[in-house]
Amino acid sequence: MKVQAYLSFKGNCQEALNFYADLFDAKVINRQTYEDKEIDIPSSYREKLQHAELKGNNIHFMAYDASPDTPLNNGNQMYMSVDVSSENEGREMFESLSNQGKVHHNYREREWGYFGRCTDKFGINWMVNYNS
Repeated sequence: MKVQAYLSFKGNCQEALNFYADLFDAKVINRQTYEDKEIDIPSSYREKLQHAELKGNNIHFMAYDASPDTPLNNGNQMYMSVDVSSENEGREMFESLSNQGKVHHNYREREWGYFGRCTDKFGINWMVNYNS
């Protein structure tokens, strides 16, 4: 069995995946747009992603641009969690993810190591952990 995250975006999925690909040294794969799909969708939305995956060393999730008539609400019920191998790597990761987003818990030392929680500029919730 495999459990995997599937993220929904409001038309900026490609931009978000490019950001995450650079940040996590990963690649966008299985990229499919709405272009040739027989779906009732505005022509201005045809180049948006109906499906894509981000895959790299220790990262793999799927994402898409929800159709314009699909309501998306930024919620707090799901977080992407990143375990890093050093305090500094965690700090840099957290700074990149929280830039232009919102910090919920600053990246700092906790009882178990270092931890920070934020929402990035795309509305995705993240936790960055380093267990020292």
